[in-house]
Amino acid sequence: MKNDRHGKAKILTQAEIQLLFSQGFQLDRDRALFGICLFSACRIREACTLRAADAYDAAGRVLPRLTIRKGNTKGKLATRSIPIISDLRVLLTNYHPPSGQPYLFPGRFGEHFQPDSADKALRKACKLVGLIGISTHSFRRTALTQMSDNRVPLRVIQEVSGHRNLEQLQTYIEVRDEQVLGAVTGLSMLSPLPQSEKYEFPELNQPQDSAQPDGVTQEAGEQG
Repeated sequence: MKNDRHGKAKILTQAEIQLLFSQGFQLDRDRALFGICLFSACRIREACTLRAADAYDAAGRVLPRLTIRKGNTKGKLATRSIPIISDLRVLLTNYHPPSGQPYLFPGRFGEHFQPDSADKALRKACKLVGLIGISTHSFRRTALTQMSDNRVPLRVIQEVSGHRNLEQLQTYIEVRDEQVLGAVTGLSMLSPLPQSEKYEFPELNQPQDSAQPDGVTQEAGEQG
């Protein structure tokens, strides 16, 4: 199991995402699969078990919303309906699922594409472009953390993520070092010191180096 900041999946940078989708993934299937994980914040098993009718109409056109069925969710809590934004629509339009197959990502023997196979595809893509420490769960965690960074209310994020409760969701979203520094620096308005004696924090304007753990694995138990 990969260890990244206490065992949590690595948060992807925009540069890593662009590199993976432009040069790492070699198949439209893989771009569509992990695009769904990123742009709907779903778990890899939820993406793998999607049916073609959950994303396309009978004429093969991409639907306005993606349906993640209750029976395929963790805990089988509820069906989720996620708007398909333009970035995901492009990926799904470029992907042409095999006709006559019930699953959006069919595997062998009439089954759906397996999460373990998706993990292998991700490993191959990461190796090709020299990225390490990324797991299949990174896309979901990246999406939810980005929504939090964008100040989307937790209750709305929960509607997208399908978490059982807000407490569970809050432990899932990463708090970045620069956010903590920014939070305490904001307390400067309480300072008794004159402006000339205040200390500036240049690191607030500098990009933070992210941890680069070894290994690329699927998250054990598809946490969260």
